[in-house]
Parts: sequence; C-alpha cells; structure tokens
Amino acid sequence: MQTTKTHIVHGGTLRYLKHDSDTTGTPMTLSVFVPPGEGPFPVLIWLSGLTCTEDNFTTKAGAYRAAAEHGLIIVAPDTSPRGEGVADDPAYDLGQGAGFYVDATQEPWAPHFRMESYVTGELIRLIDDHFPTTGVRSISGHSMGGHGALTLALNHPDLFRSVSAFAPIVSPSVAPWGEKAFTAYLGDDRAVWDRHDAAKLIAAGAAKGVYDDILIDQGDADSFLADQLKPELLQAAADAVGQKVTLRMQPGYDHSYFFMASFIADHVAFHARRLKG
Repeated sequence: MQTTKTHIVHGGTLRYLKHDSDTTGTPMTLSVFVPPGEGPFPVLIWLSGLTCTEDNFTTKAGAYRAAAEHGLIIVAPDTSPRGEGVADDPAYDLGQGAGFYVDATQEPWAPHFRMESYVTGELIRLIDDHFPTTGVRSISGHSMGGHGALTLALNHPDLFRSVSAFAPIVSPSVAPWGEKAFTAYLGDDRAVWDRHDAAKLIAAGAAKGVYDDILIDQGDADSFLADQLKPELLQAAADAVGQKVTLRMQPGYDHSYFFMASFIADHVAFHARRLKG
C-alpha cells in the first residue's frame, strides 16, 4: 500500500493510496480517512457511481466532519480496474469507471473486472491489516455504487453491520444501465443476474433478520429517477416480505454530490449507531 497524498481534515488523517491488486490484476486506488484518536475504529466503505474514481466522494461528499465526530474510518475505492491492457468501452456506462461491483464472467471483461471479490475480500483485508479497525464495517454508496452497496450487503451479510444508499439502481435487471452492463459482464442468462438485483434479493428475504433497517435517500428531481433508479420497486419488495426500508424522497434534489453532501451526515450517524451498538 503506497501513500500518494496525505491531508489533515477535521482532526483526522486522509490518505490517498495505491496498491497492486491480486484480485483485479491491476493497480487499484482508494482513499482512507482515519478519525482523530488512537482507535480502533469501525469502518464505513463507500462505493461511488458511474464515471467516478475515489476522488469524487473524497473531495465532494463532505463526510469527514461527521466521521470524525462519530469515530469512523471511511474507505472509498475506485469504481473499476483501470490501465493499459484493461478492457474498456467508448460509452461512459460500460468498462473502466463502470465496474458495477460484479465479478465478470464474459470476455473481454473477466480477467480484470472482479469488483465484488475485490471489495468483499482483498480491500477489507488490506484495511484491517493496515489501519486500526475494530473488524466491523458497514457499506454505502451512490447510484451504481448504491446498487453495489445493497447487493454486496445482501449477498455477504456476514461482512457488513448495516447498509444505506443514495439514489441506488435498485433493480438493474430492468434498468437500461444494468441491462447493458449485466449482458456484457455476466451474459444473457437473466437468472444469473438475480443475485445482483437488490429488489429481487430483498423479495427473496435476503435482508430478513440481518438488517433492522435500510436507509435510502432519493431526490425527486433526479433526472434518472423514472428510467434507471425506480426506488418504488425496492419499497414494494420490502413491503411484501415485511423488511423495513426507510426511503426518504427529498424534494428538489438531483443526482449530484450536492444532494449527497446535504444528507451524508445522516448516513454516517445511521451506520455509527449500528457499528457501535
């Protein structure tokens, strides 16, 4: 783990890091904020959306004041493998910057696009090995990263104490972004897609007895709301099985980091209560 930049913020230490990943076979970058004090601290992993790197959340979300107050480490990895020899696509919603937090099984993506295994395996081990963690963690994210946070939490409930999301793609199987990415990364068999669809996972009971609540913030002025995000599908699935989901429709907010910066402290507090409870 090579530190490329360090900043002091709200009394804590923010590091930008780079390492060679055994999982993706590429260099991977991330940021890690450690709050003031000796620790150990619980961890919140943040997954970003399409076209983002670790820098979008790090510089725009304004999460570190709340993280310092609650004593949380925040980890923000890049959204995909990158570099020479890594498959890509001219479109913004496929390839580098658009990993969708799945392990690709189709060529040319399969050799490097293994973001599910990276986040749930190698990344967690590296953070626990190199930082003063308590060994417990939660997960959150935005848009594609909100999809990733929900599906990784539902598929790996032993790893995460809680989950939340901003404007997540709740059912990629019926959203143009998800249909395009899943066809490319996972193939044409839609049954394979089900474990990467949060609405279907919740409908199957994946959250029952695991997560007491799932916090979702969604702006009602989000231009992607009707076609891509469809939070009503997640709410309906949760209602059908008696799973608590707190879906907050925020009037006037769009899909930008201005939206996330407005409510990120609520999400940090939501996770802190469960990480320390």
